[in-house]
Amino acid sequence: MVKIGIMICDRNRTCTGNKCFKSIIERDGAFSEYPLNEPIEVVGWSACGGCPGERLEFSPADFKKYGAEVVYLASCYLAGYPVCPYIEDHKKYIENIVGLPVKIGTHPMPTNYLKGHEKIGDWKRDKVEHLLKDVTKNKEDADKYDSTNPNFLKK
Repeated sequence: MVKIGIMICDRNRTCTGNKCFKSIIERDGAFSEYPLNEPIEVVGWSACGGCPGERLEFSPADFKKYGAEVVYLASCYLAGYPVCPYIEDHKKYIENIVGLPVKIGTHPMPTNYLKGHEKIGDWKRDKVEHLLKDVTKNKEDADKYDSTNPNFLKK
């Protein structure tokens, strides 16, 4: 079993987490590395607290206290316009101060987000393509997580 903490961008502080939790269950996006028979326990879910990361000193430490072995910076860190400008700082802080590895992204990036970011070019401009690898690898998953798709989150 792997125990994880998920930190979300504060712009999405009221997020229900449906896409993240669905991707854990389905082993989509960043969770595709885990076999279906390996349980994933979410020990914490927290917003970052707003720019530049007000909860950064507390939430990951709490995740660790409750057994987290890895922290995921949710896909919303990359999905917003613009991408979180502190994403690399958050990763470095959690890894170097809290002592937990960090993975960037959770659920697959939905097709409508892929098209939007491609159209405005911010991912390229902000040089974050390397951070997208775990959440952009499967077009079928991107379509499944697209809330403008009539089959949104259906098998």
